[in-house]
Amino acid sequence: MIENLTIFQMASGLTRYASDRQALTAQNIANADTPGYKARDLVPFAESFEATAALEMRGTRSGHIGNRAETVFVSPFGTESPNGNTVSLESEMIRSAEIRQQYDMALGIYQKSLQILRTSMGRK
Repeated sequence: MIENLTIFQMASGLTRYASDRQALTAQNIANADTPGYKARDLVPFAESFEATAALEMRGTRSGHIGNRAETVFVSPFGTESPNGNTVSLESEMIRSAEIRQQYDMALGIYQKSLQILRTSMGRK
């Protein structure tokens, strides 16, 4: 029953999105000294969420069910090091904090929605 409610599907999608985005951020940080590495990030969640018709499942890699979120190349602040690397550790740390906020928001939505359901059923 709960799986069919759009609010829970949205909260679940946001947690998956935050998880995927955090993995990319970690990958960017791990490759901060790799020559020619281009920093990557995901399209904003709103665009990714709107692109899914009827909230269908999406995978993260080719071979999975669809594409969970598209990866785009970004060049933070338009800077590129002499070796062609576009990773900025400062940008990645800021991005990591934003991702944590997205994850916390998704958990908050999920918890409040459960609380509303419990209250409507007369439970606490």
